[in-house]
Amino acid sequence: MQKVTLTFDNGPEPEVTPRVLDILARRGLLTTFFVIGQKLLDPERMDLAKRARKEGHRIGNHTFTHSTPLGQMDDTAAAVSELEKTDALVAKTGETEKLFRPFGGGGKLGPHLLNPQVVAFLKRNAYSCVLWNAIPRDWADPDGWVDRALEQIASRNHTLMVLHDLPTGAMEHLEDFLDRAESAGVEFHNDFPLDCVPMVGGKDMVPLAPYISATA
Repeated sequence: MQKVTLTFDNGPEPEVTPRVLDILARRGLLTTFFVIGQKLLDPERMDLAKRARKEGHRIGNHTFTHSTPLGQMDDTAAAVSELEKTDALVAKTGETEKLFRPFGGGGKLGPHLLNPQVVAFLKRNAYSCVLWNAIPRDWADPDGWVDRALEQIASRNHTLMVLHDLPTGAMEHLEDFLDRAESAGVEFHNDFPLDCVPMVGGKDMVPLAPYISATA
């Protein structure tokens, strides 16, 4: 039996997120929305994040601007600020669990994700760091991502998939993806595979060195 945990990055977006929430509600599925902090400055987008939280979804921190991977930022104070500002806004949604997903630059894992100051912030604030093991690039291929997603699911026992509630047209195919996955026997869950969570509650679960830049 294949197990899948869905997550949605880079929203919320008024053109897309309500549809995603409606689909998830009809199917009784829960997920995590890793939001971009500056989008929550817009009252309409903040209301969407609050709706998602009220409906049982988790709201995670996906940096404030989503502009440069934190491990590649020369200004380490600015990198920490990316988290601090988003942390304050996510708190206004009613979310109390501290979840952070680094911005990976094309979905790539590596030492560009974090720097030592960012890691210190995450530990100090008891964050869990949530990575991924499947990213079907729905933003780059809005009409063709479903087949790729299903292939990625078939390659492992527990998939933690990154989708994007962005106005690309990709989420027009979300129901088709869910239908085909369920027909193939996939079970959707809301927990994270252990190998995708290198930090839980501010404590290291695995060595973090592969994800941290050498920036002091």
